[in-house]
Amino acid sequence: MKNSLLLLLGLGWAAPALGQQLDYPIQAVPFTQVKLTDSFWLPRLKTNTDVTIPASFARCESTNRVKNFEMAAARQGKFATTFPFDDTDIYKTIEGASYSLSVYPDAKLAAYVDELIKKVGAAQEPDGYLYTARTIDPAHPHPWAGPERWSKERELSHELYNAGHLYEAAVAHYQATGKKTLLNIALKNADLVCAVFGPGKRSVAPGHEIVEMGLVKLYRVTGQAKYLTTAKFFLDARGHYPGYDPKSPDSWKNGSYWQDDKPVAAQSEAEGHAVRAEYLYSAMADVAALTGDKQLLAAVDTIWHNMVAKKLYVTGGTGAVPGGERFGANYELPNTTAYNETCASVADVYWQQRMFQLHGDSKYVDVLEKVLYNGLISGVGLDGKSFFYSNAMQIKNSLGFPQTEPARAGWFECSCCPTNLARLMPALPGYVYAQRGKSVYANLFVSGTTTLMVNKQPVQLTQQNNYPWQGDLKFTVTPKAAAADFDLLVRIPGWARGEAVPSNLYTFAQPTATPVVIKVNGKAVEYQVQNGYAVLGRKWRRHDVVEVSLPMEVRRVHANPLVKDDLGKVALQRGPVVYCAEWVDNNGKTSNLLVPATATFTASYQPALLNGVETLTATVPVVSLGADGTSVSTAPRTLVAIPYYAWANRGRGEMTVWFPEKLTDLDLLSQPTTAATTAQK
Repeated sequence: MKNSLLLLLGLGWAAPALGQQLDYPIQAVPFTQVKLTDSFWLPRLKTNTDVTIPASFARCESTNRVKNFEMAAARQGKFATTFPFDDTDIYKTIEGASYSLSVYPDAKLAAYVDELIKKVGAAQEPDGYLYTARTIDPAHPHPWAGPERWSKERELSHELYNAGHLYEAAVAHYQATGKKTLLNIALKNADLVCAVFGPGKRSVAPGHEIVEMGLVKLYRVTGQAKYLTTAKFFLDARGHYPGYDPKSPDSWKNGSYWQDDKPVAAQSEAEGHAVRAEYLYSAMADVAALTGDKQLLAAVDTIWHNMVAKKLYVTGGTGAVPGGERFGANYELPNTTAYNETCASVADVYWQQRMFQLHGDSKYVDVLEKVLYNGLISGVGLDGKSFFYSNAMQIKNSLGFPQTEPARAGWFECSCCPTNLARLMPALPGYVYAQRGKSVYANLFVSGTTTLMVNKQPVQLTQQNNYPWQGDLKFTVTPKAAAADFDLLVRIPGWARGEAVPSNLYTFAQPTATPVVIKVNGKAVEYQVQNGYAVLGRKWRRHDVVEVSLPMEVRRVHANPLVKDDLGKVALQRGPVVYCAEWVDNNGKTSNLLVPATATFTASYQPALLNGVETLTATVPVVSLGADGTSVSTAPRTLVAIPYYAWANRGRGEMTVWFPEKLTDLDLLSQPTTAATTAQK
């Protein structure tokens, strides 16, 4: 922080008066200060650097996303991709590359990014406007763009959405390199936005939120109040959308789709397009923290509780309904049609981190952890270059028709998810630790080292563990001075305290029988849990060791009875990891597996499977159809469950997260005839 402030002053900007301003009471330790050494996340970050980011840039080239900027610079040609927001795939990949360069310097990558930034700058119009879908041929803009600037911003154009991702990329690039090349482009655009929108000027509720988050980042970097003021203006613009005809088949697509049916301070449910919503809620948290707006804070708190208590999948996925990629009604969490867009998981990580920084409660990190280890990384294949846009909860073959199971794709026509992952992954170390005065929070359990300033004294913290497969955690505290007086707050995960989620949406079938044990220098200590954290306060001396033992039992998860799709079913969880059964391990089928209450599971680490995973096995009844086609029976067989995130890396076939505990009914359906099957093909 100190170095960043000096750099700002050296560049001639008026830096914020950090000691006098409102802000998040808890500050995350920057990812550049956390050096990972673990075997779970570090390989993923390396794959993101070596594979995902280069593949994203290559695909931006091959799909003409880069060409759009080149044509915009020349002011001639025809927009060469499908969507007006395709510009953001370049911005997001630059953001990811910038974060990566902070950790893994790469001259070739840095030079490529510099050249790409030149193309972005050349595409910018003299007054700062930057939107290739119009600039290439202003007389014939993209159909979603409208005849004039901003005229379709609420519904379709994504002009401000593009701007928001530009701002986020620019701040990342500046912080990583110290170069102002992309930041100057972003500031020029943001100055235009601030001149166009505001009280007495044009007003709109941005159709796809993120410009608000981006403006807040520009405010933090420059200290210029207009960026924060405009971010708040966009929040306050919501609640004036007239809606659609309720008799229309698209009646769901009213103002709620854009989170524009009520003023933000009056909103109480997670609603509409899930990615847009969670970007909005992140911005609400930002603005509440920076302005002290209590109404905004109360609203985002209420929305959070609604989402976690009624609209969250057991894997942490959000956005249940494919039509509109949106949140459904309360408890509407279907399995076979679950949408769970990968981008929504990315947005949810941003939101949960901000809620933690506001309140200092571990429940927000519990949700963040659930998303990270399950619903988020399921979106990227183990190869780092194949992806899911949506993340299913159950895949089932039907009646002998050709397989329709999803396969991971290298790219999508709308490729927001791969590039969103590319930008999130390098910054993940920034979620491990946080500080508030003399309190140091250990939020995520990832082996590595960080050095913090606590009471103006350097303190090194080193984690050693084999998480998430084992629950034995070790923290070594090494102050530079002989001793350092501070509180180490170690998160005791909700799952280790008998809480499946911080609500009654999901519960464990049985309470845990194993307590969480904490030792300091080999001796068990009594500790108090405050807001989900074990508070360990003492004068820490060099090489003091804290050991935490978390129970790693296999837990049976039940959903709230109001979740109709999960009635009579059970899910499996061990530590933070939710499991599924996949066809390849279970004789080609998973829709015939029963998991009665008497089933006993054994966990076993398989180093050669799916880059190394802990599997769960149990003997369970399996439903079979007799050879005569008229009889049904069950027989014992071994069920093999793998971490949900690892499914669909070995081909297409059935998968399920929720298992029936017993047979309650059978549907008698005939196989289609050969002719019918052929017709379907």
